[in-house]
Amino acid sequence: MEISILRSGLVDHSTMAQSMKDLQQKRIAGEIQDTLIFVEHPEVVTIGPKAVRDGVSVQGYPTSNTDRGGGITWHGPGQLVVYPIVKWNIEEQSVRGIIGKLEDWAIEALSDCGIAAYKDEAMQGVWVDGHKICSIGLSFLHWVSRHGMSINIDTPGSRVEELEGCGMKPGIHTSLARLGYVSDTEGNKIDLGRIESGLLKHCEKHLGRSPGEPVEWTPGILA
Repeated sequence: MEISILRSGLVDHSTMAQSMKDLQQKRIAGEIQDTLIFVEHPEVVTIGPKAVRDGVSVQGYPTSNTDRGGGITWHGPGQLVVYPIVKWNIEEQSVRGIIGKLEDWAIEALSDCGIAAYKDEAMQGVWVDGHKICSIGLSFLHWVSRHGMSINIDTPGSRVEELEGCGMKPGIHTSLARLGYVSDTEGNKIDLGRIESGLLKHCEKHLGRSPGEPVEWTPGILA
């Protein structure tokens, strides 16, 4: 089974959110195949339903409400975001199971760079050296997923660290670069392209879908 790969570069989160809804509807209707979107966003903190219910207030950051699971999540430069627009098969239809697939996928991609990432049973996402570097939040309609996961690679200043993301105290969320992971075991720079390459390499193993040739894609122009 093949999955389309769309590269979008730097795209405003609200623009991508609408395009994801459009693609989700097309996947439900069988008009497109399963799709992965790789994208980077300008800085924004997305606020999920749980954070809204809890009355969470975010100061000093641009914000946008979102309908994915979870609380608040930082997006911005130096972060790779992956959105799976995937119609999950009957045997795959477990929210916790799908989140686990994404976690394992990210962990193996990071392992290729010599980074020992792991899961924390108390909090979804991916962790390195006691810090959370990957957040996951999904939304489903007829078991077609939308939203996805973000991996902090080399984020600016202390913007991630200063935010109380997912209800955790400031400093728990960070980036690979802040932890000292700037090059892989062969001396190659760890950047968005390097992590994307690792994810594509292990896509079939963890998502059960073989990645097609990546295509440059502008949101609003449906694949």
